[in-house]
Amino acid sequence: MDIAHFIFGILGDASGLFLFLAPIVTFKRIVTNKSTEKFSGIPYNMTLLNCLLSAWYGLPFVSPHNILVSVINGTGALIEIIYVLIFISYAPKKEKAKTLGFFSFVVTVFSAVVLISLFALHGNSRKFFCGFVAAIFSIIMYGSPLSIMRLVIKSKSVEFMPFFLSLFVFICGTSWFIFGLLGRDPFVAVPNGVGSALGTVQLILYFIYRDRKSGPKKPTTPTQEESIEMGTAKTEPIQSNNNNSSKGTQAEHV
Repeated sequence: MDIAHFIFGILGDASGLFLFLAPIVTFKRIVTNKSTEKFSGIPYNMTLLNCLLSAWYGLPFVSPHNILVSVINGTGALIEIIYVLIFISYAPKKEKAKTLGFFSFVVTVFSAVVLISLFALHGNSRKFFCGFVAAIFSIIMYGSPLSIMRLVIKSKSVEFMPFFLSLFVFICGTSWFIFGLLGRDPFVAVPNGVGSALGTVQLILYFIYRDRKSGPKKPTTPTQEESIEMGTAKTEPIQSNNNNSSKGTQAEHV
């Protein structure tokens, strides 16, 4: 039991790291163009909050035997902070203010959870409180690609839902789901069970629509990009121009 628990934790860490690093392509583009274009910084803030809460929950004095949860989410938090700082550096004033506002919200919520759990709660009540809050934000994060799944069904095209990212969402969610079951921890098992199920649906959609033609493509601009990466790009009505079609990237996340 302990060996299997550890193995699935390592598998979850590895697949989770892949998901956290997936937006590198997006940020390479942002740095190259010195513009965030129509990408949104909110998903990175929400992923950061999820990582911070999950990393806190995994600490031994909050929930025993979950240190691997803290390892990957602590790493993810550092990566997401870098993403947020880069985004703020290149965002226009309005988007910068919005991103800073959400970053303040992240810091406030996490600080409140830490302070309450340290000074007002102890033992099982501390574990329940931290686990419940972390589970809620994990489910929100896993549910973010629903808009992309709807796009796939509507367009009958998997252009904006890369196979390997969908695969790693499934592997990551399944690994942590089994990890939670083996550790008898519903706060790990339940949200990652949701992630596993959504990853399965993404893979099913991929195999249904991968060979289907979505009809003649209309040229798109970067402002119309949609991404499975936490829904990071905003969408606008399609306008014709002479540019080539651009693809979005997916996120993630544990």
